[in-house]
Amino acid sequence: MSSKTFLRHVREGIRNVFRNGWMSIASITSIVVSLFVLGVFILLVLNVNEVADKADSQVQINVHLALETDQKMRETVQKEISEMPEVSKIEYVPKDQGLKELRTDLGDAADEVLEGFNKDNNPLPDKLVVDVVVADTVAFVSGKIEDLNKIHPEQPIYRVKYGKGSIETLFKVTRAVRNIGFIFVAGLALMSMFLISNTIRVTILARRKEIGIMKLVGATNYFIRWPFFIEGALIGMIGSLITSGALYLGYSGLTASVSGDPILGLQLIPFHEIWMQLCGLLVGLGMLIGIWGSTVSIRKFLKV
Repeated sequence: MSSKTFLRHVREGIRNVFRNGWMSIASITSIVVSLFVLGVFILLVLNVNEVADKADSQVQINVHLALETDQKMRETVQKEISEMPEVSKIEYVPKDQGLKELRTDLGDAADEVLEGFNKDNNPLPDKLVVDVVVADTVAFVSGKIEDLNKIHPEQPIYRVKYGKGSIETLFKVTRAVRNIGFIFVAGLALMSMFLISNTIRVTILARRKEIGIMKLVGATNYFIRWPFFIEGALIGMIGSLITSGALYLGYSGLTASVSGDPILGLQLIPFHEIWMQLCGLLVGLGMLIGIWGSTVSIRKFLKV
């Protein structure tokens, strides 16, 4: 196709958008409504996944050492744990620091519960706080750490805790939330495609006589299709850009109001961190649906 012919198709496609007036507005409105609902669900799923990821990242293994474990043995155990490929980070928490943290956690009840205890008669053991690369491996890593007692006759590890039971439940819930979210988004995307394409089909149906006349005077299918492709892409792009703007205004306002509310205490993903991906997805999807709707709708009218 020559550049001159392509520019002619572009001009014709743009002219058709304005020439069809209310039908174009109906198509754009259909795209805006459908993509807005889809965009809201995408933002919801992204924020739910962010909460789930934060919950997963906070999963830690507390390795309590035996009271008689000396510094050399503690360093040996710490080195062996840090060399495990599943471990991302390990931190040594001496018992004095552990006592301070416990007092902070207990708050007003600390004086009563820990009465008589100080750094000279600290009942707490030293501990190692272990972070894993993948949260789902926490039970497996805990087992590997416990097995270190089989290597060392001194039995340096007193207890390994990672929230057994509640952690497995957390993983099941977050996995279910992610799966349900993706299913909803996929279903809405398909529904949006059919809704928008049907609206565009009605637009083209109103111009079937024009298409038939062009076909009868010798215009090729290729020549007839291109302006409709351009028109569908423009309608999809305009609708998706309007949707992106509406989502930006609504989400920005929601983020500002929720983030400043100490009661809710929610922290939504800042829009500037996801706007390129979200807007790119909506614009691409809108243009794709516009072109696809035009292609499917015009096919039957070209058989003259």
